[in-house]
Amino acid sequence: MTHFLVLLLALLIGVVAGLRALTPPAVVAWAAALHWINLDGTWAQWLAHPITVTVLTILAVVELITDQLPKTPSRKTPVQFLARLIVGAFAGAVIGTAWGYTFGGLGAGMIGAVLGTLGGYEARTRLVAATGGRDLPVALVEDVVAVVGGFAVAALTAVV
Repeated sequence: MTHFLVLLLALLIGVVAGLRALTPPAVVAWAAALHWINLDGTWAQWLAHPITVTVLTILAVVELITDQLPKTPSRKTPVQFLARLIVGAFAGAVIGTAWGYTFGGLGAGMIGAVLGTLGGYEARTRLVAATGGRDLPVALVEDVVAVVGGFAVAALTAVV
């Protein structure tokens, strides 16, 4: 895979982190477990372990549920934003590691997380306003975009 494609996929998994922070770690763990990416002998090989995949999947599902709660803080609060940057960088680094571009993937994932956090916030805010303040349908669509988008990125790592 070319350096450009690896960085593009790392950027895109970072965008997913901006939408849902715990989806990218679960997705890259599934990608490793399904052998879509090869992490054998790398710092990230532990992601393919069934216990890791299970724990990260449960955490991602819990996040999808808690995001619907009215007291969930904005993704733009410092703690939430920082968590998305870290997770985006981590997931990007994992994707980059599979092709020897760990640090490039880390940077691309972090940039993607900024784009996903700010862009996702703006999109959701505008869509909620356009639907008369109905947040739940918009939040559910965002969940689907994050999960399907995350798995699409992971699947592309196996194809390209």
